[in-house]
Amino acid sequence: MPHITTSDGTRIHYEEQGHGRPLVMLHGWTFSGRFFHRNVGPISEQARVITVDLRGHGHSEKPRHGYRISRLAADLRDLLVALNLQDVTVLGWSIGCPIIWSYLELFGSERIRNAIFVQQTPKQYYSADWKLGHAACFDQAGLTAVQQQLTLTQDEFDRGNLESCICHPLPEEEKALLLREMAQSPAHARSSMMADHTTQDWRDVLPRFTLPALMMIARKDKVLNPDGPAWVAQHMPNCTGVEFEDSAHMVFFDETEKFNRIVLDFLKR
Repeated sequence: MPHITTSDGTRIHYEEQGHGRPLVMLHGWTFSGRFFHRNVGPISEQARVITVDLRGHGHSEKPRHGYRISRLAADLRDLLVALNLQDVTVLGWSIGCPIIWSYLELFGSERIRNAIFVQQTPKQYYSADWKLGHAACFDQAGLTAVQQQLTLTQDEFDRGNLESCICHPLPEEEKALLLREMAQSPAHARSSMMADHTTQDWRDVLPRFTLPALMMIARKDKVLNPDGPAWVAQHMPNCTGVEFEDSAHMVFFDETEKFNRIVLDFLKR
């Protein structure tokens, strides 16, 4: 299977299809690049689409280290360098968004042309000045509860997590495929990644990013308050918000054709 080796020696699996300007797609927490299987075919007719399994997920290596968002951003840079990608559109869904934000903070817009963000708030924890966080993991107690579920009842957690991310039923065969993908991510990887991700606050740096960007906002999301992603679109200088009125957290499943069309239109800019 195709892979690159990061600067800290971790094998990262990727898949690619199509030709043209590159689109790199980053999946969400506990998932894998195969979650974009409805999208890769149509989009790759006009672009070189590269899906990545984050470390600790899918077919990538599962080391005992490196699950900070900053390390994942370095993994992204290692991928772009190893594949010699230039003029890239990066698409991040959920935790994929802060990976891109961290990349921009650490490395600037090196190799990147523009970005598409899919349903992510800039801050998951609640605070006195912020109530647009995660539905369950919004404080230290919530994080601890999630970590316990990952360790003790991972299969049950995966089924509930998948169901909470969609608002239209999936065919049983497709659901089984996605659950198999989720099962490849061990508890230690998930737990460490969420422990770092969920405490981050990106509100200070987002207004400094000036690259052209798009934020997809899922109005039926049960995981993240959609007003959080909308805040990102309002505070990044060149970011446009696009509403998905009939989508939960996985807009590319709930409104697949609209998602594909918007991505293709953005790539033509």
